[in-house]
Amino acid sequence: MTRTLESSAPTESVPPQPPSTPAPPLTRLSGGRAFAELGIGLVFAVLLSLALQFAASRLRIDPGTNVPTALAVLAALAIFTVLFVVIGFGLARRWPMWVKLGGVWAALTALTTLLLAVPLQASRFFLEGSSVDNTFRLQYLERMASTGSLADMNYSGVAPYYPGGWFWLGGRFANLLGWDGWAAYKPYAITWIALTPVVGFVLWSLVVSRRLAVLATLPAVLAGFISVAVDEPYAWPSSVWLPPIAVLAWQVFQRRERVPAWTIVLIGGYLGFCGITYTLHLVFGVLLVVILAVLAGVLDVRRGAAAGPTVRRLLLRLVGIGALTGVLSLLTWGPFILAGGLGKPNVAAHFLPESSVNFPTPFVPDSMFGVLCLGGLVWAVVRSRRNPVALVLLVTTILVYLWFAASSLALLMRTTLLAFRFVATIDIALAVAGVFGAVELIRAVGRHVRPVAAAGFALALAGALSLAQTGLASMKDTISTAESDYYADGFNAKGQHDPSEDGAWTGELISTINSLSGRPPTGNIVLSSYDRLLSFQPYWGFQQTTPQYANPLAGYVERNEEIRHWAESADPDELLARLAANPHEAPNVFVLRTDGDGLVMPIASDIFPQAVPVHVDDVRFDPKLFGSPRFTREDVGPFAVIVKR
Repeated sequence: MTRTLESSAPTESVPPQPPSTPAPPLTRLSGGRAFAELGIGLVFAVLLSLALQFAASRLRIDPGTNVPTALAVLAALAIFTVLFVVIGFGLARRWPMWVKLGGVWAALTALTTLLLAVPLQASRFFLEGSSVDNTFRLQYLERMASTGSLADMNYSGVAPYYPGGWFWLGGRFANLLGWDGWAAYKPYAITWIALTPVVGFVLWSLVVSRRLAVLATLPAVLAGFISVAVDEPYAWPSSVWLPPIAVLAWQVFQRRERVPAWTIVLIGGYLGFCGITYTLHLVFGVLLVVILAVLAGVLDVRRGAAAGPTVRRLLLRLVGIGALTGVLSLLTWGPFILAGGLGKPNVAAHFLPESSVNFPTPFVPDSMFGVLCLGGLVWAVVRSRRNPVALVLLVTTILVYLWFAASSLALLMRTTLLAFRFVATIDIALAVAGVFGAVELIRAVGRHVRPVAAAGFALALAGALSLAQTGLASMKDTISTAESDYYADGFNAKGQHDPSEDGAWTGELISTINSLSGRPPTGNIVLSSYDRLLSFQPYWGFQQTTPQYANPLAGYVERNEEIRHWAESADPDELLARLAANPHEAPNVFVLRTDGDGLVMPIASDIFPQAVPVHVDDVRFDPKLFGSPRFTREDVGPFAVIVKR
């Protein structure tokens, strides 16, 4: 029947069909080129950052002055001027590619290093010193510097809970320098913050032009200083790298043809990196990738693609990404899962600061950063249907708001999703979108008004300098804390040794414990009323300072009850018997605070959803309980150091 119909049709000459054109490359760089740049750029950034940090430490400017800030501002202005002159006026067009890359890497590394190393040049501490969350961060790095394997920061013999990948590498860094973990934390943290934009620039170079990659990286970096998100250096890289990885994932999911395997590896490797460094970013990143895959599938089917093949194609790519993510994440999560940690009560998310209550609005135009984010929001909404970067940044922004909403709903179940940790994510997304929007605006207007390029250069330079200065101002209090907190020797960066401050006794406490116990630090389990003591020596702790940072496998509540039980002992023999019968490994060192005729050990309890979710009770020990020859006591300032023989 078909032949009859064909033969009855009028004969026409059929024009030759043009050969099918191959699909354009998925990325702007090949896989080999991308991984080469990532590896070389990372090594370059590490070496340059360490050299600049060494130079900054030789400034020897007394703490408490504005001189370091002035020098940091001058350095930022010089870097911005060179970058924008070269980019804006195309001066590097004839330079060899590696010269261009080296220049960009050097500028990004120098900017981030000097904005931190120069203001902190007088202190051996990083931002916030040994205070607040740095107490446990220093403790974790001190632990990793004392062992080559993953271990809990506090509890002996317990599988680690918080992902230790970043801290494990920090331990190797400290070992390489021959420093204690707490002393290595500052250069290690600054080095990570310095290499982050270099890697981010290479990732952006996969999906946009080199010029746009530079311009996209700069606002991401400056957003971290303005929100002081850089004070969490193990979470900062995954925040900066998320937007270009998400854009790459969108392109992978949109592609109907086969995609290079290395793109799947890169996306899965990023998510796996989140898994071994920062769990919240792992969950958020996985959600974002899945949403982009679903969105790509829906749009593809609406354009006429068959639903079945589309679902299979996207599912296979998600499985590839997920498999690598899972394998890498199990490097740190495996021991905890095998120990049954997933079924244990967990209060890590029992924290509701004001920044988690209110939805983030970085686009309020009351500052240069607010104007930039407002422009970014407008551009992302307007251009999301035609520009893949705009679409991905808009989806990321929406997901942050959904996370905040879900975190508020989680309060009905007496927990949160720690939404405030994603303020930096939306800051970065909208700031980067603002730069893309500004570039489009300048290009559009520049076709009709010639001087607009020069005006754009001036505005870019002024805006970048304003953001850098805002970032330095935001970090002022954290820098002051770094200069005021006490080191392991009992002195601070100002040379102060105030006996009324607990930190002034740190050095003597350490030497007393080591002398009385006769053991290496890792051989002691300490029950300490001074929470920062374990930040400076790798002692094991019998109890974590706050329940939010306690390992769910450790039995935090039970340990508090055991401490109370010990304090109720009638005499030394009963105390020794109760210590021996303790289900957990009992402390052999007690650092208790002297208070009149008693010895005090503060213990904390979770009282979420209070704004300060920790209640502290003072458990009093009668000094007579340590009157046995089995105990040795020596008073150090406001503390009593008691060691069980």
